[in-house]
Amino acid sequence: MSLRTWLADLFRPRTLGERGEAIAAQYLKRRGFKIVARRDRSRLGELDLVAVEDRTIVFVEVKTRRSARKGQPTEAVDHAKQCQLTRAALTFLKSHGLLEEQARFDVIAIIWPKGTSPRIEHFRDAFSAKGPSRQFFR
Repeated sequence: MSLRTWLADLFRPRTLGERGEAIAAQYLKRRGFKIVARRDRSRLGELDLVAVEDRTIVFVEVKTRRSARKGQPTEAVDHAKQCQLTRAALTFLKSHGLLEEQARFDVIAIIWPKGTSPRIEHFRDAFSAKGPSRQFFR
């Protein structure tokens, strides 16, 4: 990454989702997780955060909303999204030679009204692997 690109990214206005991911990463670090990847993209999708806790690889989906008026953030992690996350996680595990490691899926839901502090809920082991790729998860 060039200096110009890095500076442009540093001063670019961040979206609510990006700010939520940053807060979620801080939250996890304070609880002993090691963040090993952020916004990991493959042709099969994006993983918001990949962390390690007690030798378990944790794929974390972060959903941030201003309010719960249109539903809870976790409702956006439906079956289709779970299948997509499973495929993306399998790609991550394969590309890093980690297929034999324990893995799980967590969801962090953030409600962050303007002008207030965010409310963070962490759902550990929120769902199991879905779709044909689920056989590779222990």
